[in-house]
Amino acid sequence: KMADVLDIESVEDFGEEDGDIDVSRLKDRARKRKGRGLVQPPTEVDRDPNYDRIESGSDHIPGPQKSIEGWILFVTSIHEEASEDDVYEKFSEYGQIKNINLNLDRRTGFIKGYALVEYDTYEEAAKARECLNNSEILGHKIHVDWCFITEPKKSSRRRKH
Repeated sequence: KMADVLDIESVEDFGEEDGDIDVSRLKDRARKRKGRGLVQPPTEVDRDPNYDRIESGSDHIPGPQKSIEGWILFVTSIHEEASEDDVYEKFSEYGQIKNINLNLDRRTGFIKGYALVEYDTYEEAAKARECLNNSEILGHKIHVDWCFITEPKKSSRRRKH
């Protein structure tokens, strides 16, 4: 058996065929797009986002910062088998809890080891933070700190070395 052979010498001209003309016309009309997200002109939302903000005021003191909803504590090193009720019970002794959030690991079903506990007033949150930091839940030592803090105001003058 003999394989199919392409006879190059019998081909007359490698000029543009109908398909080549269509491809070149298509390439002329195409726009070049590069980069992640194909940068587009900013929309109205991008130019003037109307987000809720809390102004820190002129007496910029470093320390805890109130969120839009309230005063939020970040609790870490929680035992993985602890429940929302365990955390709620421990923190409700220091004031009315406005909201509590424990994220679960979808694979295991246990909590991820941290929680966000929200109080309405600074006094309740500060008391809970002071009393519960380095305390225990289900035999595990937990750490409690502010979720949002303000940094010291940066001086406009540069340091000279």
